[in-house]
Amino acid sequence: MPYLLLRKIILDIINYMSTQDIPSGTVHTLPIDLKKVLKRDDAIQSAWNTITPLARNEWICWVENAKQIETRNRRIKRTYEELIKGKRRPCCWMGCSHREKNGK
Repeated sequence: MPYLLLRKIILDIINYMSTQDIPSGTVHTLPIDLKKVLKRDDAIQSAWNTITPLARNEWICWVENAKQIETRNRRIKRTYEELIKGKRRPCCWMGCSHREKNGK
């Protein structure tokens, strides 16, 4: 049993370290399922890294605001597709309601 616990801790550390180069938003942290998509290739990572922290926050909030798993998965797919096309924020999104009016 201690071996399995140690193995899990090591894998968690490796996973944590491998996702540190992908920044989060201003209020929201990057969820694991979205991180996996952003780690797919250099083009999507570059697109993600070039948008502002507020824009990243909008994408994250938009994905996390989905009430059903199918909607969440569809939004993650659209995030990938739209960032690759050069879109900077989610289309038709009212904006993150979790951040303060001053942009924080």
